Amino acid sequence: MVISFCGRIAYGWSGTCQENPGSAGSEPTASSSVSPELPPKRILGIVPNFRTTPTLKDYNPLTPRQKFKIATQDSFDPGAVVLGALFGGEGQLTNANPSFGHGASGYARYFAASYADVVIGNYMTEAIYPTMLHQDPRYFRRANGSAFSRMGSAVGQIFWTHTDSGRMQFNFSEILGNSTGVAISNAYYHDNRNASDALTKLGIQIGVDMTANILKEFSPELNRLFSRKRTSKAGGGH
Repeated sequence: MVISFCGRIAYGWSGTCQENPGSAGSEPTASSSVSPELPPKRILGIVPNFRTTPTLKDYNPLTPRQKFKIATQDSFDPGAVVLGALFGGEGQLTNANPSFGHGASGYARYFAASYADVVIGNYMTEAIYPTMLHQDPRYFRRANGSAFSRMGSAVGQIFWTHTDSGRMQFNFSEILGNSTGVAISNAYYHDNRNASDALTKLGIQIGVDMTANILKEFSPELNRLFSRKRTSKAGGGH
């Protein structure tokens, strides 16, 4: 699913990826006179996007307080609640956890569990582990180059991240944070507690984070595209 999604983005933006002059994948050249495009705080008006940074120029590490602020913004934004509701609905439709039951009460349990996944995952990968391990939880946009190079950068940051000192390091915060989140979720997912289920949930979560990184990389283009579509529909209605 992630690969298919990546392919669609690559096809749709292969002609526009050269337009953005800022680069977050490497230090910008001194001759660059155009500021990198600021990413929107919400992707498509829904997905929280508070930890995306448009450039590595003049890199400054985050304080622990700033890391927890990012996790809080991502977790308690209205968009995060919407995502919890959507994932909860998907879980109920597929009867992922039969013990949750059906109907409104069953959906309430699915929603609570899905939203808990979002909040716990955010705090583990964006605040707690980054603070403990001195890693930077932010996503740094590449912003220029081909669509596939930008997607490669987005996927690569799942496994490779900056430390507070500015060096590159394996992204322990992502892997350990999501692993911890999966372990905690065993407390409320009574039907899926074996090792196989845990590995599956971890793989799904990492895949979701990869997709989120791709959305963050292309967030300005996505928002412009859907803004044009909304404007076009509004104009056609008169």
